[in-house]
Amino acid sequence: MATAREEDSAAAIQKGGVAVPPATALAYLDPTYWDERFSREEHYEWFKGYSHFRHLILHHINPNSSVLELGCGNSHLSQEMYRDGITDITCTDLSPVAVHNMRNTILSKGIKVMVADMLDLPFGTETFDVVIEKGSMDVLFVDSGDPWNPRPEAVSKVMSMLQGVHRVLKPEGIFISISFSQPHFRRPLFEAPELTWSMEYETFGDGFHYFFYTLKKGRRVSSEKASVERFELPSISLLQDELEGEDYIFRTNIDDLES
Repeated sequence: MATAREEDSAAAIQKGGVAVPPATALAYLDPTYWDERFSREEHYEWFKGYSHFRHLILHHINPNSSVLELGCGNSHLSQEMYRDGITDITCTDLSPVAVHNMRNTILSKGIKVMVADMLDLPFGTETFDVVIEKGSMDVLFVDSGDPWNPRPEAVSKVMSMLQGVHRVLKPEGIFISISFSQPHFRRPLFEAPELTWSMEYETFGDGFHYFFYTLKKGRRVSSEKASVERFELPSISLLQDELEGEDYIFRTNIDDLES
């Protein structure tokens, strides 16, 4: 029989078979929250599904690439890439529940799935052609405070992640980061002196404009406009599903925490 705490957790995570966000975005930093959520939720796509940015994936990843996905959760990203002929894929997540479920889901495919901390990647130097994450890095900013001057603790975690990604990428490898954080917030981190990659980005989405960052190792170029760059968003007319979606609530909660 489920305990009262377990029943409360289930109610907080799932409503009518559809995931609902926790009371505060800080819960996203709790591994227990994710284990409980993944034990009940079969599938959720942060920042839109694959079809919205498939053209960008196929432009930057060729079928022979070895790909590492960080924070796979219960996304279908790896399965969609596999269908497009990208078959050398390793998925990782901090949650053993997510990894267990993913292994069962892709049992018939050659995709590798393992528990791993994206802040301490257990792979050798220059192992992968591509590293990709969708929303995982954003979680590290949940309690970062002022986005122009994030807390040192948050910056330390983000830099641990980026340094690890940079290390496991092969020379001229590509890091793809899919996020709703604007370039003027990401650039100071992506262009830290110890990281040699270049930074480019494109956008996708109907109401929200999500950012598809591509960072190419060993291709750093100087940019005089980096310190003053600001991406100007067009006026937003959100679709109903975006207003009700967890991406919108997640973003709103972070804005509230930062204010």
